[in-house]
Amino acid sequence: MLLRPPAAGLVVSSHLAIRRRSDGTLLPSLCASPHPLHAAFDLQFRTSCRPRGTKKLLLSRRPLPPVKSSSGDGASGKFLQLDALHFVEFLTSERVKVVSMLGLALALCNADRAVMSVAIVPLSRAHGWTQSFAGIVQSSFLWGYLLSPIAGGALVDYYGGKLVMAWGVALWSLATLLTPWAAETSLWSLLTMRTLLGIAEGVALPSMNNMLSRWFPQSERSRAVGIAMAGFQLGNAVGLLVSPVIMSQTGTFGPFIIFGLFGFLWVLMWVSATSSTPEKHSQISKMELDYIKNGKKEPISGTKEFTKARIIPPFRKLLSKSPTWALISANAMHSWGYFVILSWMPIYFNTVYHVDLRQAAWFSALPWVMMAILGYFAGALSDLLIQNGFSITFTRKIMQSIGFLGPGLSLLGLNATKNPSVASFWLTVAVGLNSFGHAGFLVNFQEIAPQYAGVLHGISNTAGTLAAITGTVGAGFFVERMGSFKGFLILTSFLYFISTLLWNLFATGEQISI
Repeated sequence: MLLRPPAAGLVVSSHLAIRRRSDGTLLPSLCASPHPLHAAFDLQFRTSCRPRGTKKLLLSRRPLPPVKSSSGDGASGKFLQLDALHFVEFLTSERVKVVSMLGLALALCNADRAVMSVAIVPLSRAHGWTQSFAGIVQSSFLWGYLLSPIAGGALVDYYGGKLVMAWGVALWSLATLLTPWAAETSLWSLLTMRTLLGIAEGVALPSMNNMLSRWFPQSERSRAVGIAMAGFQLGNAVGLLVSPVIMSQTGTFGPFIIFGLFGFLWVLMWVSATSSTPEKHSQISKMELDYIKNGKKEPISGTKEFTKARIIPPFRKLLSKSPTWALISANAMHSWGYFVILSWMPIYFNTVYHVDLRQAAWFSALPWVMMAILGYFAGALSDLLIQNGFSITFTRKIMQSIGFLGPGLSLLGLNATKNPSVASFWLTVAVGLNSFGHAGFLVNFQEIAPQYAGVLHGISNTAGTLAAITGTVGAGFFVERMGSFKGFLILTSFLYFISTLLWNLFATGEQISI
């Protein structure tokens, strides 16, 4: 049998002792920090685990040649692949079940928003709404979304992400389910349901951040955020692609009822199958629990990372720190670009290139699918950089710089092209690279203020919502006065570049003192 040592960079500066069992098989023993994979190799961990008389072997980042056994057991050519087993362990772990449930919740979150974007056409036709009034109905979601992130973030920090997420999904599913009744009852009832939807969905991202900070070690958090946010982006694609199909079979209100019922089903699964912390989970293995605990960054002196936060957060102290403002400005720019593209690019293609996008469902879905894929890739790359010795601060700055410079340059490319196919390529690149911010500012809340990550996320989310409203409404006025989208795209690119500079000047991956 051939025994291959761990992949390069996986175990560094560890002592390997190869011993022979009584049955003639080889027993490797590593002196390193515990990891749930080690059970597959019968590895034992002690403060000093090298038996007398065995040779000491130092594992470095360079891979070592295979160690051949003389036992002649007929298993020649088989290799033990730690990387492959680590991937399998990751996929089957309890923490991945938690992040998968979070990704599904965020998919429902965005799908419930997107349904109205499709249903607004038949609703406007049925009720005689003008385009401007239909815009008011659409924006009523943002009225509620402005109100809840800060208060919701404080509740998340105090009660935990599991409870607050459960109530949030239940309330927004109720609002979605009651939307058909509200639309047939009165305009004020419809606006109330849309506002309730926004209030409930305002707790989703703070709850996600809270759960991931508790369930994932430092070296896997970017990847976990990438998985959760992939669900968030795919929700756009699902809502835009599936809603017209359901409406053609069940009528205008069919998607609201189906997505609302799915939300209640999710709540039942979430409450019964997850816990607020790994320590409270009944089915988690001791090895995985130890791995999560040992992989968390130690809190700074005088703080406890997961002690219950004060119900009224220290807003003054939080807002007096420059990393807080780096997060606020990054979230604002991310939301500005995201919602400008989401709201205005179909109209841009229609007016500039005379392309009818109403039937081109692939165009609406492709950028968000790309964002989901690249978001996970960005998270995996971020974790890889940290595991290979790069600082968290350096990694967050690199990821966010790509997330800002990429869309900024892509919008300039979009502005310069005269071909609609090339323009759609630039748009897809812009949306896709925007997802690198998920491994930048979006995971940074947990790092600089873990005890108040929820409320900090809420503060920056409120700034992001205000920026989204300003950018979306401002684009309309800008184009009306200037007669062209070009100037606004150049302005958005310029803001991306300025935000890159601000992020690199003031952001940090270290915990701040509060």
